[in-house]
Amino acid sequence: MVVAIGNDHRGLKLKNEIINHFKNITFINVGTNDELPADHPIYAFKVGEMVTSKQAQFGILICGTGIGMSIACNKVKNIRCAKVDTCEEAKLTREHNDANVLALSSKLPVEEVFKIVDTFLNTETLTDEKYLKRRNMIERYEHDH
Repeated sequence: MVVAIGNDHRGLKLKNEIINHFKNITFINVGTNDELPADHPIYAFKVGEMVTSKQAQFGILICGTGIGMSIACNKVKNIRCAKVDTCEEAKLTREHNDANVLALSSKLPVEEVFKIVDTFLNTETLTDEKYLKRRNMIERYEHDH
């Protein structure tokens, strides 16, 4: 599995911990590698573009809250970035929304982050009619606007 991972200065430590923990994943690191203030949209756009171009199957973004990364990444066409704080949210956003990018807060406990990432990357998308209908509505709107 190939995952694009990006971060601003606040997400540097957690990014490195994720990369070191998940040895079975090939990470493409497009985040900053120092703690100098960095503009999060740069990294959010890079991760989103790598996912939409199929250079990566999924993306992970990390900043202070995860919110700014999520907002910026969702501007990339065909991206469904979810800001997640729990394993349940990670599971549901994959099952229901077919999210392809995970946005995380650098303030989450690292052991919880490992569980969230594992859940996100290993949960299959549901194909129930109601979920397909909703995802198609979003895709049509994005395409038409």
